[in-house]
Amino acid sequence: MANYYNDNPALRHYLNHPLMERIVSLKERDFADADKYDYAPLDFADAMDSYDKVLEVVGEICGDIIAANAEDVDHEGPRVENGHVIYAEGTKRNLEACRKAGLMGMAMPRRLGGLNFPITPYIMAADIVSRADAGFENLWGLQDCAETIYEFADEAQKEKYIPRVCAGETMSMDLTEPDAGSDLQSVMLKATERPDGTWVLNGVKRFITNGDSDIHLVLARSEEGTKDGRGLSMFIYDKRNGGVTVRRIENKMGIKGSPTCELVYKDAPAELVGSRRMGLIKYVMALMNGARLGIAAQSVGLSENAYREAIAYARDRKQFGKAIIEFPAVGEILSVMKAKLDASRALLYACSRFVDMYKVYDDIAKERKLSVEEKKEAKQFSRLADAFTPLAKGMTSEFANQNAYDCIQIHGGSGFMKDYACERIYRDSRITSIYEGTTQLQVVAAIRHVTTGTYLGWINEQSAKECLPEDQATKGTLEFMTQQYAAAVEAVTGVEDTRYVDFMARRLVEMAGYIVMGYLLLEDTTRCADFRRSLEVFVKYGQAEVAKHADFISNFTPDQLSNYTF
Repeated sequence: MANYYNDNPALRHYLNHPLMERIVSLKERDFADADKYDYAPLDFADAMDSYDKVLEVVGEICGDIIAANAEDVDHEGPRVENGHVIYAEGTKRNLEACRKAGLMGMAMPRRLGGLNFPITPYIMAADIVSRADAGFENLWGLQDCAETIYEFADEAQKEKYIPRVCAGETMSMDLTEPDAGSDLQSVMLKATERPDGTWVLNGVKRFITNGDSDIHLVLARSEEGTKDGRGLSMFIYDKRNGGVTVRRIENKMGIKGSPTCELVYKDAPAELVGSRRMGLIKYVMALMNGARLGIAAQSVGLSENAYREAIAYARDRKQFGKAIIEFPAVGEILSVMKAKLDASRALLYACSRFVDMYKVYDDIAKERKLSVEEKKEAKQFSRLADAFTPLAKGMTSEFANQNAYDCIQIHGGSGFMKDYACERIYRDSRITSIYEGTTQLQVVAAIRHVTTGTYLGWINEQSAKECLPEDQATKGTLEFMTQQYAAAVEAVTGVEDTRYVDFMARRLVEMAGYIVMGYLLLEDTTRCADFRRSLEVFVKYGQAEVAKHADFISNFTPDQLSNYTF
């Protein structure tokens, strides 16, 4: 009996982070629900016990059911019949297990049928599910689309749709079109308002994850004659009403259990969410923050799986009379994989805590006026969430790809065969740095937090904190890396050429990422010595990467840009 929560002590470490007490108190409104619902917590300890028990259930289902089905689901995949998706048999079993366990709508309020979990334990569940099967995470994890309904829909829509999600119905976000990928302001799916005030949708959507879901969030053009983002609105489409068919399922490299669909809308009835014209400008932007966090969790789960497969094989595989894990070259690969995994998870949960804090204040603000101090704190965490979500999505997805690559390398020729899980992990990982915004687009989102000093300000705050004496030398390395980073930022921003800043943006964001992750591991080590090895390995690795970028920037002149222009 495998349990993917109990066998990973890092998860409880992050669940018990000191900031969780404040998050939980705010989320539970000082535990006001205890008198209304018999499953609502009485206090902080009771809440934490509840999260722990539910995550144990997630871990058990993942270890015993979802992971066991992953290989068959990868081979069988979904199919289209009569314009609708038929899931693989293993996927059906996975969904049924999650429904029976009440693991849908985890972050939704109790009054709407949810568990009222903060984002952090929910993302922890996504991390665990992704380790079991990254493709299934794309079905289960889309329950967080309900957050958009909760934040922006009217009360009638909340009461109509969110209980259905909590009961186990699936969701999708229908954004992309054949001619509108990352450039969502080019969306042309037409929304037409009828004389009676109802809406219908017509057009095509493409690359829609879980595209035959029960409830869809749809970005569509509601304003006749517009061509930019100001003409787009957000709609809810209910599969029960008909009007949408699946033209085809994409034949993908990986995450094959998750149907990626091309959809045809033909006079499909829909409901407007919130205000017209705000679909892209406000609602999709909010949706994408959650999506980034979800893909970061998926990336961490894949990194975990890759590392475990690699180390298990290295311990078992004998060459020249001993296990290959005893060879220094293999030991180095495994140590760096573990360091990247631990650094990724540290960044993921720092980010989830920031999102928790600003979202709970946004929710409270709907009920009462925030105090001056609360407004200040909400603004601070909103800024940090805005800075850390693209950093988390970008860095963790790249590390997931690197760890999957190294997992194959540890397996040697066997890793190239379909007999081992690492081949599937490798294929599944590749998409993480592409969808929900490529790594290059995460850099575009993150660079303003380089140039405005958000990252440097946070880094300096961490530098001012005390560390254990045995970690002082490592902290000194991080401080030197910070000096290199600050000098590089000054050098790049001192050039009055936006093309030059854009060209150097990836290097500056990565430098910030290595330092941020290093400080997060340093903080973890003060609470748990088990992280020290990863801290030292990661900072040594990051030191070389930061120095490489610093050297490139200091030895590059703007006139050399022409060599990189096509």
